[in-house]
Amino acid sequence: MTHEFKKIVRDYLDAKAKGLKTVLATVVALEGSSYRRPGVRMLILEDGSVSGAVSGGCVEKEIIRQAESVFKDNTSKIITYDGRFRLGCEGILYILLEPFRPKDEVVHSIGKALKARQEFTIQSYFEKKEGTQQDYGSVIRLGSMVLSFFEDRKTGPELAVFEQQMPPCFKLIIIGAEHDAVQLCSFAAMAGWEVVIIADPKEEKNILDFKGADEFLSVTPENFPLEEVDQQTAVMLMNHSYAKDLNFLMILQHIQCAYFGLLGPLKRREKLFEALMEHSPELSYDFIDHIHGPAGLNIGAETPQEIAIAIMAEILSVIRNKEPMRLKNKKTGIHD
Repeated sequence: MTHEFKKIVRDYLDAKAKGLKTVLATVVALEGSSYRRPGVRMLILEDGSVSGAVSGGCVEKEIIRQAESVFKDNTSKIITYDGRFRLGCEGILYILLEPFRPKDEVVHSIGKALKARQEFTIQSYFEKKEGTQQDYGSVIRLGSMVLSFFEDRKTGPELAVFEQQMPPCFKLIIIGAEHDAVQLCSFAAMAGWEVVIIADPKEEKNILDFKGADEFLSVTPENFPLEEVDQQTAVMLMNHSYAKDLNFLMILQHIQCAYFGLLGPLKRREKLFEALMEHSPELSYDFIDHIHGPAGLNIGAETPQEIAIAIMAEILSVIRNKEPMRLKNKKTGIHD
C-alpha cells in the first residue's frame, strides 16, 4: 500500500498549491469481511474530489459527507460503516477521518524515505467506537523521528493503535524495449509499481515510448544499475535477443530480488542456461532455480496485453507466496 500513500502525498501537495484543505480517511479496524482491508486510505479534498478509495465504491459517498465536519472544526472522528445489509460487503468498517496537513518538513522527510526506499511505520490512534476526539490521528515513525499528519498532535496511551509497516514501493525492472515490454510497463504502472526500463543504446526509444515508466536507462549489460535491485524488486528479461539475454544473465547472476522472469519458450531457456553455465562454471544453481522462465501463469495468454497480465499475475503469486487457484475452489475467505 506504500504506492497508494505515495500518491496521496503527491495529491495533497497539488491540493495545497490550489489552496484546498484535505482530510485523510483510513480504515483502522474491520469486523467480518470487506473489499479492502485495514490500512487502505483515501484523501478527500475541500472541493469534494477524492484521491484513492477504501472500498469498491459503496462507502466513499458517506465518507465525503462525514468529512464535512472535519473540514469545519479540524477535529478527527471515527465513523463506522455496516456493510452486512448491502450487496458485496459483509463487514463493519471503522474509519478514521483526520485533517491531513503535514508540515513541509514532514512531506520532505517522507519524500526522502520513499526515494531512498526506506521502510517506515504509520500509526493511527483511535477508539473502536463512533465519535469525535481531538487526540485521534496518525503519525509516521521514520527512524528516530515521529512525524504528525496534522500539527503537533498528542495521542494518549489509552487509545487503540493501528500500526502498519510501509515497505519500499514495489519496483519492476523491464529489460527490453519491444511492444510487449511497453504493455507490461503500462499494466505495472497502473498497479502502482515503480517501473524502470532498460534498453539497448542502439534502440531508438525513450521514456515517452513507455507510458507510466518512472525511469528509462539506455545502457549495456555492463552498466546495469545493480544497486537499484533489492528484495522489493522484480526483474523481467525480455529482449527478444538470445545474445542480449545471455549477456544480461551473466551480469545479473549475483542479484537478490523478489522475482526474476525470463521471456521465451522452454527450449530457449534451456539453451540460455547451458550457455550461461559454460561461460560461468562457478554459477550458483540457486540463481537458475530462482528464474521463472517461461515467465507468466498458464492462462492461455496470446496477445501482448494478455501476456503482460500473465506475467504480473505470476509476480504477485510469487511475492505474496500464493499458489494460483480459482477463488471458487477456495474453502476459506479470500484473504485467509
